[in-house]
Amino acid sequence: MDRGLSGGPTQDEVAAVALWHLGIVPGCTVADVGCGTGKIAVAAARTAGRVIAIDRRPEAAAVARQSVAEAGAANIEVVCGEAAEVLPAAGPLGAAFVGGSRDLEEVLGVLARTVRGRIVVDCVLLETLERAVKEMQRLGIFREAVSLQVARTRPLGTGLMFRPANPVWLVIGEVA
Repeated sequence: MDRGLSGGPTQDEVAAVALWHLGIVPGCTVADVGCGTGKIAVAAARTAGRVIAIDRRPEAAAVARQSVAEAGAANIEVVCGEAAEVLPAAGPLGAAFVGGSRDLEEVLGVLARTVRGRIVVDCVLLETLERAVKEMQRLGIFREAVSLQVARTRPLGTGLMFRPANPVWLVIGEVA
């Protein structure tokens, strides 16, 4: 359910792959940057000790707070603000998911200094993919990029066909 936000929530299959690549260690602190509906934050909270979900849009922060309340996830803090300003006060992070691309280079710079673990950037635009890869390479944290294509069945006449969703790329970085 997109809850009326632009961009919509991360597709379930993409979220599963992203969470696997994050490699969240039990009890660590995880950042969900550009949290939108809070879907990744809620999923990460099942393993993480603490999740900080950040979105610059007040309407997204409100939707994320609603998702957190519905999930009963007491270990998630939703913050409305600019990620590059919020993240330094979050303390050390074990992993970070980036679902928004505004100020991507600045955000990745902050994350490269605060994360000890994986950073996963979700890209739907080719330009974002290129920016994420180049910046992670510049920072010396690039690990790999993964291309994902999800298709779901839908009825067509008396049979079924697959309707593809937009492709998504995950750019994975790792900070030792």
